[in-house]
Amino acid sequence: MTISKNIIRAGYFVTDFLAASAAWLSFFVYRSQIIGDHKPGKFFSLFYSTVSIAIFWCLVYAFWGFYRDYLRKSRMRELFNLLSSVLMGIAVIFLILILDDDGSEAYQRYYQTTATYFFIHLLISGFSKLMYLTMIRKFILARVIQFQTIIVGSGPAAKEIHQDIEQNSRHLGLNFAGFVHLGEDNEGMEQSTGIPNLGHYKFMGKLMDELGIEQVILAIEATDHQHLEEILNITEGRKIIISILPDMYQILLGLVKVQHVFGTPLIEIKQDLMPVWQQVTKRFIDIAASLMVLILGSPFLLSVALITKLSARGPVLFFQERIGKDGIPFKIIKFRSMFVDAEKLGPALSSQHDPRITPWGRFMRKTRIDEFPQFFNVLVGEMSLVGPRPERQFFIDKIMELAPHYRHLNRVKPGITSLGQVKYGYAENVEQMVKRLKFDIIYIENMSLGMDFRILIHTVLTVLGAKGK
Repeated sequence: MTISKNIIRAGYFVTDFLAASAAWLSFFVYRSQIIGDHKPGKFFSLFYSTVSIAIFWCLVYAFWGFYRDYLRKSRMRELFNLLSSVLMGIAVIFLILILDDDGSEAYQRYYQTTATYFFIHLLISGFSKLMYLTMIRKFILARVIQFQTIIVGSGPAAKEIHQDIEQNSRHLGLNFAGFVHLGEDNEGMEQSTGIPNLGHYKFMGKLMDELGIEQVILAIEATDHQHLEEILNITEGRKIIISILPDMYQILLGLVKVQHVFGTPLIEIKQDLMPVWQQVTKRFIDIAASLMVLILGSPFLLSVALITKLSARGPVLFFQERIGKDGIPFKIIKFRSMFVDAEKLGPALSSQHDPRITPWGRFMRKTRIDEFPQFFNVLVGEMSLVGPRPERQFFIDKIMELAPHYRHLNRVKPGITSLGQVKYGYAENVEQMVKRLKFDIIYIENMSLGMDFRILIHTVLTVLGAKGK
């Protein structure tokens, strides 16, 4: 018997909702009955306040990432995360509700009341989460919940990792659908492990879709590391966990992290580039900044549009198809900086002394003014303030011939500005685009709000100093 993971997720949400409701009702009883600090209200007002508070807490937990990969989390780590999320939630409730409550007259009472609710909520929610996660753990051990897994490799490392997980790490819930090989002798793997041979690793993409694979373990030998980039490119874009068996050097460098005590040591290749709360904050900043520029900056934008119209024949705005997150195309918007029919001979990158650029367009490019209409792309969610610059499919195909790892850029939304553009500037040919690519990958692997702010500061300095090209 198996249980749908969606049902487990819904149960986790309901458990949090009920725990938050119980904590609020307990707090109400404490204030109204024990210390007499709050007059009992009508039933419906209490009901609505309880439901509202419970929904608020579920949103806080979602903001903190509790409902992401919840089946595989350590219970202790989850309780520590609960402490930080409850501190944030209590601060919001204190400022909005309790501080303005007529039931208390002194700040000392405010702090006492808030601390009491904090401990009540932390105790009830922590206990409920611990019980629910313990239930999930029991389901995993009983094989009621399993994660379809394939091993990449068929050498001694693959046999060792399979044996270790089967003997010592059954709590991980991995169900081995089979293994794929890299062309080496693989008969011994099938005989010693009993899991089927699924064929060559080059066909992994189709296999993962057909078998519903949720985790891939890379157990390749040191002599096969030249295949690693191609394997990662095949798995790119899929919502799966990718782990790699470390060697002693990686262990000594501190790269190995285990999710559970006594778990099989694996390096988990990061899929979630930013914590959920940072992702939500990043999107909020995108929307706020776009509205500010498009509304408050409308006189400036209209002036630029007028000068663009008068400077050369043709439309004010330029629309062009670019490739966005997950390979989805969209129309990017810019102020036109080139003469009409600039690409009548086919797609071509611009250069520093490109004769196709108008005199006014050259100034706009130096100051990045031509990019300002892209705030509309940001507002509708096609782009972000910071992210790799979007390219056309024509040039992506050429880049992929030299650098297949370009597809890693599809993991995030493209941006108005990027680390690659700040460090390298506009690329004039495909070779320069490949050189700029390393800066964009560095950004993706180190994404954070702090990194975004640093890139935005450098971009503002570029705009003010007209240092663009």
